[in-house]
Amino acid sequence: MSFEGLVGAVWRKSSFSGTNGGNCVEVASLRDGSVAVRNSKAPEAGTVFFTREEMAAWVKGCRAGEFDDLT
Repeated sequence: MSFEGLVGAVWRKSSFSGTNGGNCVEVASLRDGSVAVRNSKAPEAGTVFFTREEMAAWVKGCRAGEFDDLT
């Protein structure tokens, strides 16, 4: 995905991120069906792209507590 693919992307943050610009990750659904993820405090630092299937696996793992040791 190129920068041009992000034009018009609608980014959203988790409601758990707080109101003072704390530690936030933003996600956007892209026209090609992929999902973009970036650090909302430093969006210029880069974006990571996932397929829908990869994002679904990540969300399922989070819901199952598979990554709780990382927090």
